[in-house]
Amino acid sequence: MAFLIILITCFVIILATSQPCQTPDDFVAATSPGHIIIGGLFAIHEKMLSSEDYPRRPQIQKCVGFEISVFLQTLAMIHSIEMINNSTLLSGVKLGYEIYDTCTEVTVAMAATLRFLSKFNCSRETVEFKCDYSSYMPRVKAVIGSGYSEITMAVSRMLNLQLMPQVGYESTAEILSDKIRFPSFLRTVPSDFHQIKAMAHLIQKSGWNWIGIITTDDDYGRLALNTFIIQAEANNVCIAFKEVLPAFLSDNTIEVRINKTLEKIILEAQLLGVLKNVTFTDGWNSFHFDAHGDLNTGYDVVLWKEINGHMTVTKMAEYDLQNDVFIIRDQETKNEFRNLKQIQSKCSKECSPGQMKKTTRSQHICCYECENCPENHYSNQTDMPHCLLCNNKTHWAPVRSTMCFEKEVEYLNWNDSLAILLLILSLLGIIFVLVVGIIFTRNLNTPVVKSSGGLRVCYVILLCHFLNFASTSFFIGEPQDFTCKTRQTLFGVSFTLCISCILMKSLKILLAFNFDPKLQKFLKCLYKPILIIFICTGIQVVICTLWLIFAAPTVEVNVSLPRVIILECEEGSILAFGTMLGYIAILAFICFIFAFKGRKLPENYNEAKFITFGMLIYFIAWITFIPIYATTFGKYVPAVEIIVILISNYGILCCTFFPKCYVIICKQEINTKSAFLKMIYSYSSHSVSSIAMSPASLDSMNGNVTMTNPSSSGKSATWQKSKDLQAQAFAQICRENAISVSKTLPRKRISSI
Repeated sequence: MAFLIILITCFVIILATSQPCQTPDDFVAATSPGHIIIGGLFAIHEKMLSSEDYPRRPQIQKCVGFEISVFLQTLAMIHSIEMINNSTLLSGVKLGYEIYDTCTEVTVAMAATLRFLSKFNCSRETVEFKCDYSSYMPRVKAVIGSGYSEITMAVSRMLNLQLMPQVGYESTAEILSDKIRFPSFLRTVPSDFHQIKAMAHLIQKSGWNWIGIITTDDDYGRLALNTFIIQAEANNVCIAFKEVLPAFLSDNTIEVRINKTLEKIILEAQLLGVLKNVTFTDGWNSFHFDAHGDLNTGYDVVLWKEINGHMTVTKMAEYDLQNDVFIIRDQETKNEFRNLKQIQSKCSKECSPGQMKKTTRSQHICCYECENCPENHYSNQTDMPHCLLCNNKTHWAPVRSTMCFEKEVEYLNWNDSLAILLLILSLLGIIFVLVVGIIFTRNLNTPVVKSSGGLRVCYVILLCHFLNFASTSFFIGEPQDFTCKTRQTLFGVSFTLCISCILMKSLKILLAFNFDPKLQKFLKCLYKPILIIFICTGIQVVICTLWLIFAAPTVEVNVSLPRVIILECEEGSILAFGTMLGYIAILAFICFIFAFKGRKLPENYNEAKFITFGMLIYFIAWITFIPIYATTFGKYVPAVEIIVILISNYGILCCTFFPKCYVIICKQEINTKSAFLKMIYSYSSHSVSSIAMSPASLDSMNGNVTMTNPSSSGKSATWQKSKDLQAQAFAQICRENAISVSKTLPRKRISSI
């Protein structure tokens, strides 16, 4: 022990009065022989004096600025080697060392490295040039150091030539983890990547985003600065300022760090591989090198506080670089961590959830304004750089929303007030249909019922009205493929059948009361009730069948509205839909023309006038429907069509049957055969007086009938012939209620309509 104290004293005196070296031996700081030599590089002096010679000479100058902390690290290396030599760890093998003072200068370190690489047991200290150094035996088998990353990188590049193991004790530059460029470098401290990551994590944990950076002007400082800026930006932390200080400033207040050296050294050929796999402990923790040659140690988080004018350093936590977490041992340090959040270091007030940051004209992203998220966007964290978009197909969000809400699925539901009203109207229409059917059945043999075409025709029309009212129920409720296909088809076919029957009634009335012989002959040929009804309805059936085969209506999920999803029936083909409605309109127009021609018929037969009104109501309803249907959007589109169906159906039902029901119930005195005949003869007398019949027409209808001079006998003959002509016209068309009218028209027999 006394020998060690004397050695340290001499070593300090030599280093303190360091002179420019004259020989390689003068350049060595400390050396000891052995079977295996371990090299050491330590920045025992702070800097090297610049040369005053001009021009400058390529020589190592005097070093100044003694660093006691680094000197203690040098003694720690010597002490560790001596302990190994004095133990049984390496039986028969003595470790030696060769330690150099780099003077915190790359050129000095490079000079020492060249001596490390010189050939072993060679009288001349030279480095041989070889293409393959596998069998080359350098004088030093491994190197400890150096301290600064800038020097270490330069030294490591030279040692890579022979893959000589190099163990760094202070070099933390992230680039040294690159095993392609530094394959033989190992270190006992973590990479700056983890240190910077821990610093960024601590800043984020404290809620700061407006900070300044102070670094040194060397490879270590510049690399650390660049890495920290990247980490800061990733955590949305802004750099308020960056200050770069000159490198290699001495700070005697920094706690002395002494690294443990190697515990095992084996055969030199396997030295690098063994070093990479070595594991050692400090009594509590286990340490080893990772794939990048970095030791799995962490950091101590310390707090500098000034108390009563004195600066104290308190350990707050440990940073676990593998799990990226801070380990806090006691409650007091937890409180210290919480107090960090009370320190305000922000350029702008944080944006709450539901808002996003809007960068101002400042160059810093941490200086911003808060802006509310627009509709269908949200943010669920503070200080989000932008709002997130909701899935517009299934979700929505109001302004300044912190989450997305599911869209409500809507359709014309059964419990909707409008749907209930429409169903009540449809049900009321069905009741009217049943009541009319009962009234007509109970009054089957009355002239009013017979003049309506008989009970079978009335039943067919009433059935069509029933189906039309019933079809409205398929427009309500959740759309299904079946209901979408059924509703338009059922309405189209049943309404077409209804219009076809009314068309035949209009044609029959026109035929009964038209006295133009040419037109009457044409109408007789045209009047084929069953065939025409079958053809008119069959065409609509074909249209609907082709529609269902090639472009059937289907259920569509409409997501174009901002807050709701509309379930609706997509008609499949607008052309087919328009063709179906257009065909009904054509039949209704023909029916309207026929009914309009017979609008001046006898009062009891004036069904044509009411048919005309019914068709007008139909046209007004559907002409109004087209623009409303085209511009309506949402769940009430089916309600528009229901309303139009109800209006047109009610219009035709009321105009066709209600006047007759009124006569049957309230005007029973005119619902008799005699009343009908009286009305017919009254209408005939009025009509004959206004009809100008040509001689040729009279000859063809009643033989050789001529007009004589207006004498009393001639007038009577002409008047009688005209009445006979009308009676013959009625007899040819109206065969339903034959009665005898000999009292009124002697020797003539006509049929009641």
